[in-house]
Amino acid sequence: MIIALRGKINNTFKNKRGFTLLEVVVALSIAAIAFPALLKAFSEGIKSYSLIENKTTAYYLLRLKMGQVEMTGYPDVGSEEGDFGTDSRFRWATEVTDTDTDGLRQVTVVITWEERGQEKSLQLSTYIADRTIEQQTDQQQQQQG
Repeated sequence: MIIALRGKINNTFKNKRGFTLLEVVVALSIAAIAFPALLKAFSEGIKSYSLIENKTTAYYLLRLKMGQVEMTGYPDVGSEEGDFGTDSRFRWATEVTDTDTDGLRQVTVVITWEERGQEKSLQLSTYIADRTIEQQTDQQQQQQG
């Protein structure tokens, strides 16, 4: 009876399949090689996201500031600078210069921010015309004509 029971137990364990020690070691080795690469990929993705987020924010702020300058009409020659609030890491600077053409001024807006210990910036330039000169010229032509 004991011999028959022992044979039954041995057959039970022989029919059960499991992982061998070699299979477990190989699986852990593959995981140990793949995990740092995956971790690096995730960290690079997060780093890239923050860089893109800063640049996108700077582009929107650049367009906002340029729009504000354009809405003032014909700007005075000079420079100004400031920030977008006390908690903002972005700063702006505008410079308005005369050109060789009467009634035309060049406007340059620069947005700067600190990123990983380096100062980054975006710049946009445009020309703004004095619209009153066109109206004066048109009125003079109508009076002469």
